[in-house]
Amino acid sequence: MLLSLWSPKGGAGTSVFAAACALVLSRQYPVRLADLGGDQPAILGLSSDPAPGLAEWLAAGLHAPAGALDRIAVNVAPNVSLLPRGEQLPSDIAPEAGAALGVVLANEPQLTIADVSHASTPALQALVEVSDVSVVVVRDCYVALRRALRHPLVARASGAIVMDDEDRALGANEVRDVLGLDVFASVPLLVPIARVVDAGVLATRLPRPLEKAAMRFLARVGLSGREGRVA
Repeated sequence: MLLSLWSPKGGAGTSVFAAACALVLSRQYPVRLADLGGDQPAILGLSSDPAPGLAEWLAAGLHAPAGALDRIAVNVAPNVSLLPRGEQLPSDIAPEAGAALGVVLANEPQLTIADVSHASTPALQALVEVSDVSVVVVRDCYVALRRALRHPLVARASGAIVMDDEDRALGANEVRDVLGLDVFASVPLLVPIARVVDAGVLATRLPRPLEKAAMRFLARVGLSGREGRVA
């Protein structure tokens, strides 16, 4: 199964939430975290960015071997393996290559959570489109919602995650009404969470508010409490 998390705009918190979901699910079964934004090594406290990675796999086109994904995977926590981005993703990678990667990941025996960042290229958008579950991550602000409404993937999303800033006038209800999507969970934007991320210790010190939001979301999409391959 392939679960894709993406945002219409960078800096929404997609990568942190994707890592949290992988860490929570890893308590039950092995999980792969596919990093298409490039931030996961820093979030998970790796000393360097692993290479090669998914950028090189995608650049190889439709003939890239599925088995090569096992060779680039890096163990980053118990039951969590990272498929690193590698080099910067070229903007001219064919959509068919992105779709092929999505199909390969969806058919793997273990669940893959894809951090698709802001899905800014046709290849990444194609990967999201073939995912079993696609979830948009948005901040609860007017500008973010306007941008989300213009994104072609929103209409096909399964639901939304809201990054909740208590100083904003908008909330989960407004996000639901504007986007027409069910809000699976709200993630509080708290200083303690930011400190853990900045220190690179998320894998060993998952903040409780972030953990609870991830658990709530995973339960909503039917992944909580499952073992082995998720149908």
